[in-house]
Amino acid sequence: MTKWLSTILSYSLVVYTLVLYLAIACDNYISNSNKGLMYDSVLDIPYKKVGLLLGTSKYISNGTKNLYFSYRIDAASQLFYSQKIDYILVSGDNATKQYNEPITIKKELIKHGIPEDRIVLDYAGFRTFDSMIRAKEVFGQQELIVISQPFHNERAIFIGRKNGMDVIGYNAKDVSDYSGFKTQLREKFARVKVLLDIYLLNTKPKFLGEKIEIES
Repeated sequence: MTKWLSTILSYSLVVYTLVLYLAIACDNYISNSNKGLMYDSVLDIPYKKVGLLLGTSKYISNGTKNLYFSYRIDAASQLFYSQKIDYILVSGDNATKQYNEPITIKKELIKHGIPEDRIVLDYAGFRTFDSMIRAKEVFGQQELIVISQPFHNERAIFIGRKNGMDVIGYNAKDVSDYSGFKTQLREKFARVKVLLDIYLLNTKPKFLGEKIEIES
């Protein structure tokens, strides 16, 4: 029994090490692919007609405000009021009637003074991969500014560029507490999944559907 347990533990350690190295390699590959494509200042970022605001929940599991949500709203508002974008395309999860990221984000943007006719909703942005591909295939945007935290922008830009889009990112303020650590950890494995989607699995969005025009 002891020898059997030792063998299992040895194999487990090897698998764990390989997974860890794979995650680190994928993380570095995506980060290094986005040099010079992300901006922290509205003064420096070029104009694009559309800013793609990637969705997240307004509250976290313990009922407190999700800072990722708040900071993304602030970043999108900064771009709009600095005349760096004309429209905000909100892409998020609307899996159930009770959970609707795009509508929640729209209401918050309106509270920040963004005109309703400048907000476009994508209800089928179930994950970042879907949001990026749908921005091109459904909403007709070959170029845009993606709006999220830096780590998220890196992955979104990578997806967009690999699908022939001219994408840059505007960095919302990041989160550094414990919830931020958990999100960053999940991001490492999300990057592995993205590379598998693009290079091996030829993954498609869950839904595409009819084209939706964003006015010029």
